[in-house]
Amino acid sequence: MTVVVDKVKELISKCLQARDMAYCPYSRFPVAAAILTTDGTIITGCNVENASYGLTVCAERTAIQRAVVEGYRKFTAIAVTCDIKDRFVGPCGACRQVLMEVRHTYLL
Repeated sequence: MTVVVDKVKELISKCLQARDMAYCPYSRFPVAAAILTTDGTIITGCNVENASYGLTVCAERTAIQRAVVEGYRKFTAIAVTCDIKDRFVGPCGACRQVLMEVRHTYLL
C-alpha cells in the first residue's frame, strides 16, 4: 500500500510541476496532467494556447499524445490540476472524448 501511496504522491507532484510549464498567455489558466503507465512511468503534459483559440491543446491531450508517442499504451491513472483551489474543474469536451477513447483502447 505504501508503494501505491508513494506513486500517487509522485504523480501529483509531477502534475504540479508540469503546470508551471503551461503556455497560457491568453486565458492565464495553467493546467497540467500526469499519466501513470502500467510500468510506473509518469508522462506529463500542460496546456499550450494559441491566439487562434481552437488550436489550443489541453494538458490532458498533451499528456496522452506524449505517452503514445513514447510507446506507452497501458495507463492506470491520470492526475489533472489547475490553479483553482476551492472547486473541481473537469476536462473539456474534447479531452473527455479523447479520455473515453483511450479508456476503451489503452486503460487496464
